[in-house]
Amino acid sequence: MPKFAANLSLLFNELGFLDRFAAARSADFDAVEFLFPYAFEAEQITGRLQRYGQELVLFNFPSGDWTAGERGFACDPRRIGEFQDSVEIALEYALELGVKQLHCLSGKQHPAVAPERAHATFVDNLRFACAALAPHGIRVLVEPINDRDVPGYFLTRSAQAAQVIADAAVDNLFLQYDIYHMQRMEGDLAHNLRELLPLIKHIQLADVPGRHEPGTGEINFPYLFRTLDELGYDGWIGCEYNPRGATLDSLGWRDAIAAHTAASAA
Repeated sequence: MPKFAANLSLLFNELGFLDRFAAARSADFDAVEFLFPYAFEAEQITGRLQRYGQELVLFNFPSGDWTAGERGFACDPRRIGEFQDSVEIALEYALELGVKQLHCLSGKQHPAVAPERAHATFVDNLRFACAALAPHGIRVLVEPINDRDVPGYFLTRSAQAAQVIADAAVDNLFLQYDIYHMQRMEGDLAHNLRELLPLIKHIQLADVPGRHEPGTGEINFPYLFRTLDELGYDGWIGCEYNPRGATLDSLGWRDAIAAHTAASAA
């Protein structure tokens, strides 16, 4: 049975952010993730993690102006200095919060920047970030994101992400595989998980369409979870979905998956 982490940027958002840790603990989540910590003092978050005995498994490098539609800038050759500054900020928080994986958003490709230059800039920036984080035992992850939800996003396919990782040629760069995004872009999820497993250090989920909880759409999650168990995946799976109602009402899928797993093993 996979290990699930609550994504506190999407789940329990009927509460204020700092109150979501307690809600996740009440819902039996031993681990959490979120998009960004930067609006808070690190001590505010570490206090919650310690109080509720939770592991923080992931957050993102700074993204730029999220509300204006920015989704990172690591592929933008005009913003290399800004990216390097963002690595310093992310590392400071990572060390305070004890997280061992950070996601580097590629950003959107600027219309005036050729794809080859965007790729080279992304690879160089990833090498810089990985070199800064490696002495602290922290991995950098890259995640393909579907370009229907985020038009213009540079990193959109798993093969493209694998090529970025190969070209960077560093030891602490890996793949964050989002089931929702890759179902929208590629499908063939079980095959791709098998092929890419050596690169995958984190997985996220939501169903398609709607980005709601498992069981609301077309993805066969029991089969995927069984596949991951068979493959020996031992990392976390972040629950990064938009509940159709209250978060607690959306969690019945976990019990259904556990029951399905037990019945399959019997």
